[in-house]
Amino acid sequence: MISEPSSESDGAAGASTGRGPRSEHHLLTAAAVDLARWIREGWVSSTDVVETTIRRIERVNPSLNAVVYMRFEQARKEARQADERVRQRGELPPLLGVPCTIKEFFAVDGAPQTGGLVARRAHVSTSDAPIVARLRKAGAIVVGTTNVPEGGIWIETYNALYGRTNNPWDTRHTSGGSSGGEGAIVAAGGSPIGLGSDVGGSVRLPAAFCGIIGHKPSGRLLPNSGQFPALTGPALSMLCPGPMVRRVRDVMPLLAIMAGPDPNDSVCRTMPLGDPKTVDYRDMVVHTALTNGRFRSSDVMQRAVEDAARALERRGAKVVPFLDKRLKNGLEYWAASLADGASESYDELLASGTGRERIRVGLEIAKLMIGRSNHTLPALAVAALGGLVTRFDGRTRALAEAAGRLRDEIGELLGDRGVLLHPPYTRPAPRHHDVWRTPFDASYTALFNVLETPVTVVPIGFDRDGLPVAVQIIAAPGRDHVSVRAAEALEETFGGWTLATPRGARA
Repeated sequence: MISEPSSESDGAAGASTGRGPRSEHHLLTAAAVDLARWIREGWVSSTDVVETTIRRIERVNPSLNAVVYMRFEQARKEARQADERVRQRGELPPLLGVPCTIKEFFAVDGAPQTGGLVARRAHVSTSDAPIVARLRKAGAIVVGTTNVPEGGIWIETYNALYGRTNNPWDTRHTSGGSSGGEGAIVAAGGSPIGLGSDVGGSVRLPAAFCGIIGHKPSGRLLPNSGQFPALTGPALSMLCPGPMVRRVRDVMPLLAIMAGPDPNDSVCRTMPLGDPKTVDYRDMVVHTALTNGRFRSSDVMQRAVEDAARALERRGAKVVPFLDKRLKNGLEYWAASLADGASESYDELLASGTGRERIRVGLEIAKLMIGRSNHTLPALAVAALGGLVTRFDGRTRALAEAAGRLRDEIGELLGDRGVLLHPPYTRPAPRHHDVWRTPFDASYTALFNVLETPVTVVPIGFDRDGLPVAVQIIAAPGRDHVSVRAAEALEETFGGWTLATPRGARA
């Protein structure tokens, strides 16, 4: 059971609560590294932590539809095994007994891996994706897998197989995509560790919309093998698994566990991880871009960047403006780089499990209008757009080359101690379907996949409607610890993540 109360208070941004937890609430709000320490030191059992997590999922998931596969009985068994290892007092792995959730795109042994496609509803993984295996080897316990958009490339999490995921702050609003299930359940306290993936904002948009910490690592740092949908070839460097967590201090330990090459990932490589503690704020140069020079961000998002810059400036950082016009072609660079490096078109992807080489997009749109298609409108729209992009191969290659030049330019500008503050989207979480008004605003995140920069999203408050407001912190490739260091300061200043309880969640 939970230990006796500690005399220390929580502190700002979920600071470590003394020697151990004081209530169930602490188990639902603690950093993963603190949960792991409490389990190792015997202040709480893994069984208690996992049971508390399961109860929370059972409470909030009917309102959210975030967790689509529950692995509760296996998790309980693994928690008992973790507790036995603690009793034996041997060498213990760093995450022993800590629950986690996994985006449905990653293979989890015994769990469905559909990618949100109805035709793959019977597909069950028979092994773990390498990155999932690394988390489990470190002692993490998978309690479930989470919802995704059909095929992945969309701002909202919805598919015809599992349905729609809601934002825990207001269920009328989107949780983002494509890791929207992870964003929602982590924000609602149902998981201390979420594993998402990001090819154009799929970790960062849900993190921003739901008010949690999301980190898109440097390109090539973490292996993508074991995902569906999967990219191949040069485009693989744009796809990044990434942690989605409650507290900034979980990011670097998780990267250390998950990073490193895998034989089935052609681009992932060994990359040294820095230590945030070595970064002095007085050496930090903070560049600010309030918009991307093309799609205007709302006033509340611009104020968030300005407030974040002032917070870092008070710690000694130098703040300078950034010429946002450098970012204005982000959407074209992203689409061109994806098309230039991908070996499979989106209409081929959507045909997975059907026995056909590709879907007939026009026919499926017609069937959708009479309720006969197994596909969603966003997926069909992306497939149609992809078909148009591939008709301009010469322009595609030129744009991809221009993106490469910008990658070098931004990397040199930021250097070893620079960061760029930028909104993750033009506004806080839109209502369901409202992203159709601004589908290209995801260029605020997509460009940085092309640039292969690490990006940390951290919440810094709420708008007048009670929706989270966040900023992106971009550092040079290979400098994940620099963006994390800046995020630590903003979390401490503004309070970080706050536990969300969705309206209508049962007691």
